[in-house]
Amino acid sequence: MLKMLPVAFAAALLLAACSKQEAPQAEAPAAAAAPAADAAKPADAPVADAKPADAAPAAAAGGELVVQIGHVAPTSGAIAHLGKDNENGGRLAVEDLNAENFMIGDKRAKFELVPEDDAADPKQATAVAQLLVDKKVNGVVGHLNSGTTIPASAIYAKAGIPQITPSSTNPQYTRQGYKTAFRAVADDVKLGGTLGKYTVDTLKGKTVVVIDDRTAYGQGLADEYTKALEAAGVKPADRQFTNDKATDFTAILTAIKAKKPDVVFFGGMDAVGGPMLRQMKQLGITAKFVGGDGLCTGELYKLSGQSFGDNQVYCAEAGGADGEYKTKMDDFKKRFKEKFGVEVQIYAPYVYDSVMMLANAMKEAGSSDPAVYLPKLAATTGYKGVTGEFSFDEKGDNKNASMTLYTYKGGKREVLEILH
Repeated sequence: MLKMLPVAFAAALLLAACSKQEAPQAEAPAAAAAPAADAAKPADAPVADAKPADAAPAAAAGGELVVQIGHVAPTSGAIAHLGKDNENGGRLAVEDLNAENFMIGDKRAKFELVPEDDAADPKQATAVAQLLVDKKVNGVVGHLNSGTTIPASAIYAKAGIPQITPSSTNPQYTRQGYKTAFRAVADDVKLGGTLGKYTVDTLKGKTVVVIDDRTAYGQGLADEYTKALEAAGVKPADRQFTNDKATDFTAILTAIKAKKPDVVFFGGMDAVGGPMLRQMKQLGITAKFVGGDGLCTGELYKLSGQSFGDNQVYCAEAGGADGEYKTKMDDFKKRFKEKFGVEVQIYAPYVYDSVMMLANAMKEAGSSDPAVYLPKLAATTGYKGVTGEFSFDEKGDNKNASMTLYTYKGGKREVLEILH
């Protein structure tokens, strides 16, 4: 998507004390606090049991252990609002860990967030991944986009550094055989499949046009959506393509207008989906607009020039909190806004939970050394975070991942249903 602008290191805060929990794994502190760029191929062969890059950051004087958590997202460019949202989720997690005097073994841990900007660009993503490896970070949360997460994962795997993506949904990420790769949210198989079925069963779509932005995220989601449509007996009337930097959709929209669609699906991000919605209105296309989590943000209405009405846009987020977790999520959102002055966009809470899961695995292992705590992370079962309960399967996917269906009313997202 866009060019890189480095981001400064975040300073870690004061420390306090926390006790070790038995399995199921420790509950995260009470809530405090898809997408992709150009598709990139992973390394040819999986890296198994890779050796971590030398030693982790050394313990500071006075029995204090410095733990560095790398975070990567696009904090410059068209989706910088989503990247900054993710980064702030990580900042809040580090602040909370330091405030509770977190112990790893017999040392008090001082957590530091090491933020980097990949500009949603696969080449930039691999560059910053190598930079984090060279800095010997203890773990990584990121990247935001599937098209950056996938190529970067090979670098972390080679160095033996655990990586949790809080938002990338392309299934390929956890199907490469890397033991260091984990995902906190549902993947495109679940997202696309659910949206396709919803289009036919609930929206009663009969003439459906599919558009994607040719990224690992957008194309992958559109492919899964199309499979679900066809399984439900509806073949797309047309399939069109754009890119993640496009601003003019006149040719595409003119072509699909002739099809008289009742539903238009877009696989891509809000920075492209918003202007597309505005141009649909200008051309008199009144079809329902359906998309995935990259579209499903608080900024979409603004990015569209406030051009769509109530119940016109439907989207899904690869996560969702209900029951006891709704209270945690509400508290997280309140504290997040108090600290940063903005509403949560989408995946900040999943970044928060991802940082906490890394920390919890270190606590259980009694070490921040990636080689020592990685088995504990892989064995995560029943970890209670802000967003829900986490248990990783053999691929590194969350077996308990949920998803939320939304529509928009008055320009704001409104929950339709949370699916588990």
